[in-house]
Amino acid sequence: MDYEMEELLPIVATLAEKYTGGESSSISYEKAGQLMEAVMYCIRETNDREFSEGKSDGTEFTCVAKNSKISAKEAYESGKRIVKEKVQAALQLYHHCLQDFVSYGNSCLQDTFLRGMPEFFKRYDPVFNPQDTILTLDYPVLKDLSKYSGIDRIFEYIRCIELEQLFLRRFPEDFVIKVLRKYDPDHKKMIENISEIVYLSLAVHTLVEKPLSEEEFSCEDWEKLRDVFARYETSRIKSVLKGMTDTFVGKYCDGNRDLHHYLEPALDGMVARLKAVEGSGHLS
Repeated sequence: MDYEMEELLPIVATLAEKYTGGESSSISYEKAGQLMEAVMYCIRETNDREFSEGKSDGTEFTCVAKNSKISAKEAYESGKRIVKEKVQAALQLYHHCLQDFVSYGNSCLQDTFLRGMPEFFKRYDPVFNPQDTILTLDYPVLKDLSKYSGIDRIFEYIRCIELEQLFLRRFPEDFVIKVLRKYDPDHKKMIENISEIVYLSLAVHTLVEKPLSEEEFSCEDWEKLRDVFARYETSRIKSVLKGMTDTFVGKYCDGNRDLHHYLEPALDGMVARLKAVEGSGHLS
């Protein structure tokens, strides 16, 4: 729903009065812009139907009838409630993730998730600056979160970490660390997605028909991988890896569809990476 400026300005004025505590009728141009963004952010929350899908544990957020015409003030108030509910849901999900969280020695993941997240929840302002993500989220996830900001981005980010941890827990911790060490001896300091590297290793094992218990790749394995790329079209290889993902998620992750949807978009990039590394004999 779109609203005219004359409907939005009174909401911003009321918010500005709350911001100054009623002691001043004027605020800086920059602050006024921030408050307008805050109002628009909350209205977008009301317009955004994705929040009705809720969390992985079934929790759903407040929503209004999709096609109902409500005033800008009603949309803002509804969105403000949604923002506050999302903060609580994100905090609950974060605490749930912490129970079994493992950084696998990676300082970027550890710093972002264990040190950065508490700072976000401590500093986040859902009323006057809900659009501020605060954190740079240095550890990269596989999902593109560029369209999100504020609590939306943090909530989606935590969900990504939750799915990655679910995936990585299907492997022994020492196996994951060995894969990372083989990929990069300085893996503790690298700023790359850990699950993608393990996913890449799983793909090589699948394509050369090698059990995961045999962690090292031999010269013969790399020759076999070269032969796979020489004999088959990229679409065929991608199809094999999609089947690998289906089987893995179905067998070891209870068919978790969210995890499947999270991993599958990485297949295109992974096939390109495999094609690049099959001649080097090294996962990098």
